[in-house]
Amino acid sequence: MSVTVPPAAAAGPTTGQSDETGPGVVKFHAPEVVFGVGSLAEAGFAAGRLGARRPFVVTDPGIIAAGWVDELLGHLRDVRLEPVLWSNVTPNPKDEEIRAAWQQYAEAEADVIIGIGGGSAMDAAKGVAILSSNAGDILDFAGVDQVTRPIPPMMMIPSTSGTGADVSQFCIVTDTERRVKITIMGRALVPDISITDPRLLMTMPEALNAATGLDALTHGIESFVSLAHNPLADVHALNAVGLVSGHLRSTMIEPRVTAHRTKMAQASLEAGMAFTNAILGATHAMSHQVGGLLDAPHGVVNGVLLPHVIRYNARATPERFVALARSCGLAVDGMPGEEAAELLAEQVRRLADDVGVPRGLRELGVTEADLPRLAVNTLEDACLATNPRSAQAGDVESIFRAAL
Repeated sequence: MSVTVPPAAAAGPTTGQSDETGPGVVKFHAPEVVFGVGSLAEAGFAAGRLGARRPFVVTDPGIIAAGWVDELLGHLRDVRLEPVLWSNVTPNPKDEEIRAAWQQYAEAEADVIIGIGGGSAMDAAKGVAILSSNAGDILDFAGVDQVTRPIPPMMMIPSTSGTGADVSQFCIVTDTERRVKITIMGRALVPDISITDPRLLMTMPEALNAATGLDALTHGIESFVSLAHNPLADVHALNAVGLVSGHLRSTMIEPRVTAHRTKMAQASLEAGMAFTNAILGATHAMSHQVGGLLDAPHGVVNGVLLPHVIRYNARATPERFVALARSCGLAVDGMPGEEAAELLAEQVRRLADDVGVPRGLRELGVTEADLPRLAVNTLEDACLATNPRSAQAGDVESIFRAAL
């Protein structure tokens, strides 16, 4: 069983990978980005530029309780828009939730779609956009470039420091019947506008801050070693890795310090721009399966798996791990790549320890009996196609076992 390689990876050097003559043609997708403390105030004007009259706001109860939705709705109404609110999103958004949201979107005759919250809210918003103009069920769009008809304009406003959904071409949905996560990927899913206001990060629970920060770190590392890496994405990937390494702990120790939150907001944004253009790898392909099976926090699962995947991938592209380790502040100049990768894996594990992430998947509820199923399902995930080292079911199962 295998996964079809996305065009960006299959095309080789013409998509930006380096060869002896240098990089080829690079396509870099990114939304309009509005970044900075207080930037939520721009939401009404931004929605207006997208042609909104009755914007559809997708969020969750936690963001409402934090007060950010009321502020957003006020900015939308200030420019005479008539927003419609849908807030029944749960972590790891479910297929049935997206179907229900789309039904309300259609009944309200809404237009521009706005997601405010973490990755779950933004993925749910993307799911609504897909269904609004493409016939079929949300699960029908799993894979690469299955969304073929134009979708409504989208604006995303992240409240966490890691998912990157506000700038990415990914939409992750839980198939509740099969208990797996599906990956929907395509350029159509890159939002039109991303608004990152670091103030929103200050109301995250500590555990969510840790999880999403590790997610951003994983995005940076996986996109840098991806088969589809390119020079433009590389810059953002390395910068994101350095920012997470330098500031995630600080946000746990001093959660109300704006400077730390702003750096983590930037890390999330840059990691998102890196992975949407270079795609990801085995950590995400595997993490999606654990999240689908157990409804486990995505970033936490990434934090457990990432050191093990680094060790596995180091045999394929050892030299790429030297730059990554250097970005984390490790003294690796002149060191063989596999040694640098081992130091990087250890550094990632130390960071995960410091922010309270479990050391093994067993603590999240994964059992030995789950591993064969998780491994087989991983092979179907689009993220595995750009992992730098090929993997069969037995390889993936071995990584899962090491991470137990």
